[in-house]
Amino acid sequence: MALADDPVDPRAHPDHPASDAPAPRANPSLVGHADAERRLARAAADGTLAGAWLIGGPPGIGKATLAYRLARHLLAGGGNDLFGDAGETLAVDPGEPAFARVAGGAHANLLAVELGPNDKGRPRTEIIVDDVRRLGPFFHRSAGEGGWRVAIIDGAELMNDSAANAALKLVEEPPVRSVVLLVSHAPARLAPTIRSRCRMLHLRAPKPEQAAVLLEQYLPKLTDEERRPLARLAGGSVGRALAFDSLGGLALYRELLARIAEAPRIDPKALHDLADRLGRRGNERACRTAMGFLGDWIARLARGAADGGSGWRDIVGGERRLMERLAQAGDLERWVDVWEKVAGLRNRADSLNLDRKQVVLAAFGALEAAART
Repeated sequence: MALADDPVDPRAHPDHPASDAPAPRANPSLVGHADAERRLARAAADGTLAGAWLIGGPPGIGKATLAYRLARHLLAGGGNDLFGDAGETLAVDPGEPAFARVAGGAHANLLAVELGPNDKGRPRTEIIVDDVRRLGPFFHRSAGEGGWRVAIIDGAELMNDSAANAALKLVEEPPVRSVVLLVSHAPARLAPTIRSRCRMLHLRAPKPEQAAVLLEQYLPKLTDEERRPLARLAGGSVGRALAFDSLGGLALYRELLARIAEAPRIDPKALHDLADRLGRRGNERACRTAMGFLGDWIARLARGAADGGSGWRDIVGGERRLMERLAQAGDLERWVDVWEKVAGLRNRADSLNLDRKQVVLAAFGALEAAART
């Protein structure tokens, strides 16, 4: 049983307004990926760095941060035997000129491809061929500073077919002292021909305790009692945690739990107040997030009911006891049906533009019915 899709795509708001989190190209911190960093650092140090890498994993966990970390390392002299043979880290001092130039998008030997605006100035939903074709001239000119040339395709799974074909030509035979870094939330969506020509790095989300360390930097106004459950709610993804915080996600999650805890007799006024708020124009992201929270919670409930509760854990206090009570009220098949209904409602709300208030009410109605013994 898979969890619901990410309720919020962290790339929708990379410069988080409520925090001091830097964009990946300017981020000096990488937490939870020491093994992947060491693998890249050693390859750069001993001259075996592959010309194309696919860095995959869930959204918001530091994939792009790692890609830019490698880029800074190479552009600051790593891979030129200037870093000795340590090969343990890609860290570059923020005082180095290369760090500032990469952070400002001003390094001549680095080219990034990502979602850009269309002709009307609106964000595209795919990376187009013209974006990728810029890499051809970039790679085939002499490196302006006598070193490496690095290209980063961020959101590689968003390339359309023409863009992917253009990228394939680059990853098949990158020029000498050049590297292409494909960053992807969903590597399986890339063509097998691209995947087979890249060295793969699959990153897992950091442990929530590790994510909470970064949240202390990025969300200093929150208390530890707020940051820790926020990190757990995001599954260790710092990007998701920041996205949730921008929506008041922890308070929303607690409110959803309060309504779930009332099942099978949910307070109708409180539920309608919640549905009214989530259904208002402009609250689409909050509604999508709430439905994602609800779907994930029911999925955890159903999995725990199937395996004796091993998957039950507290994101906030009291959840395990609540799951135990509801699991006793309805059998496994009933809770799987509820999860499928909630997931279906969320997907149809997006694709068919359904009344979001009614979507929320219908989801809780299904939960309430399942909780009746």
